[in-house]
This record gives sequence, C-alpha cells and structure tokens, in this order.
Amino acid sequence: MRQLPYARLATLAATMVLWGCTVPHSAAPAVGSTVSTVTECPIPEGWAAVAGQGADFVVFGETHGSSEAPALVADLVCALAMRGEPVLLAVEHSSIFDDAFQAAWEGPAEALPVALAAAGWTGREDGVASEAMLQLVQRAHRLKLAGYPVSIVAFNGVRDDAQRDRFANLPAQGPHEAAQAENIAQAASRGTYEHVIVLVGSLHAQKVPAEMNGQAFEPMAMHLAQYGQVTSLVMRSGPGETWNCQLRADYELVLGEPITDDAIACGAYAHRGNGELDRDRFMALGDFAGVPLGASYDGYFWVGNTTASPPAFPN
Repeated sequence: MRQLPYARLATLAATMVLWGCTVPHSAAPAVGSTVSTVTECPIPEGWAAVAGQGADFVVFGETHGSSEAPALVADLVCALAMRGEPVLLAVEHSSIFDDAFQAAWEGPAEALPVALAAAGWTGREDGVASEAMLQLVQRAHRLKLAGYPVSIVAFNGVRDDAQRDRFANLPAQGPHEAAQAENIAQAASRGTYEHVIVLVGSLHAQKVPAEMNGQAFEPMAMHLAQYGQVTSLVMRSGPGETWNCQLRADYELVLGEPITDDAIACGAYAHRGNGELDRDRFMALGDFAGVPLGASYDGYFWVGNTTASPPAFPN
C-alpha cells in the first residue's frame, strides 16, 4: 500500500479537535449546500476486514440511482480522511471533465455545484449525476477544504484520441473499460494515497468477463488488476426504489427500428433488491446470504432498503 505522509499528522490531529461532533450518515448536507463545517463520520461496519486485504484499489459496484450507496462511500471516505489516511475518491464521471473537477476541487465550497453543473452533470437522469452523488462529492470537498487528505478523479471513458487508439483493438466495450482503469491508475500514481476508493456501476466492478451483443470483454476491475491488487464489492440491498431510465410502459418495440428518446422515461422505479436482512448497512467479504458471488466479486456491501435519488441538475 502507499504510505501515509506522517508529516501532516500533527496538523490533521489539531484540526480534528475542531470537528469533534459525530453525525449519522443520514445527516448528509442538502444539494447546493455551502455549509463549510466538517463532522466526524461513522466508518461502515466490516471495513476492517476489507482493508485487511491490503488492496491498492477498493471498488464499490453500485446499482445507480440510490441514495444509500453514495452515502455509504461518503461516510467511508470521511472516516478514513479524518483518521489522517490520504484518500483518492474515483467517481464515474466523464474523464474529459476531470480538469474541471480538479479546478473545482481547489475552489470554494459554494462554487462546486456550479462547476459540476457545467461539467457534464446537467440533464443527466441515469442516476450517475444524482443528488446523492453531489452530496458525496460535496462532503469530500469540504473535508479537503478543512485540510484533510482527500483528492478526486473523474475517470469514466476515453479521455483523448491517444487513449482511444491505444485500446482500439479491444472487443465490444473493452476500450471504455480499459480507459476507466487506466484513468484511475494514473490518478493514483500522481499522489501518495493510502486508499483509492472507486464508486462505479456493478458491471464495471466485475472481476470476470462480461458479454455484449455476443462479444465478451473484460470489465474495468479486470483491467485495473494490472496496476495493483483490487478488492471489488457489489451492492446488495432490500426492496425500495432507484432513479433510472427505462422504456415507457406504453412503448411498442418494433423489430429493426431504433429506440427514440421519447420512448424513454426517467424516474423513481421499484427496485426489488436482493434480500431483506434485518440489520444496518455493512460490508463483508465472501458470499451474500448464502448466495455465491463466485469469482465476480470479492464481497458485497449491504445498504438496506433503497430510496431513489433524483438528478442533481435536471433540465
């Protein structure tokens, strides 16, 4: 693992005294909040076992559009940073906007939502640019402004022509997945981090090949393994809702004809979930509730029942 810059510990310890109150994860700030205070965060149960794997990258494979998955990752990033352990937070937003993310990271809290709205977030209704995701980024940013060791990278997709050409020979969605992994790894190499925490859709977090249109390809987590050890956890939840985009119920598919934009409706949809565990959120290695995860993931994170998180910046 990357080593902690111990010279910062004295400053961080002094700062932590100023932010001594503890708040539950449900007390995440509202969208657009400019609150500058930082509060101590509860570390999710089971993290010690996951961290004990010694991975260079810990990947959280979520179902997009819930409030709960980003909140869990936000608490984890907060808790680690407040312990003085440098964290890189990798979020599934377009890599072509990473420069804008970095500029916003150096700016004031009130400017961050404006910067993100201009950096590809406006009008996104697929759950990736949700209110919960904005709260995650805002909480991490406030930690950074308070002096805690938190950095960010927007890693999704091909960032330039050179990268596109480098991975052009990969099948199906392979170029996209390989670019995601390289973007994370390169960002990690530019700093000294004790933890690289990645929040991404569950398909990208798989450690076995996936298939698209009859072609197999390696998901991001498989490519990421060439840069360091990966621990990948998949989201598991009870029933509820998530925000996503689906075909309208009254839309009639016609074989051979393209699906038009007006055929898609985005909103809060029922989410069946994977079980009904009678316990608070946690993470664990191994199989979930007796159901084998196989080689796809190293474990899971349980978030309880889900609530839909709408777009942070709708049209």
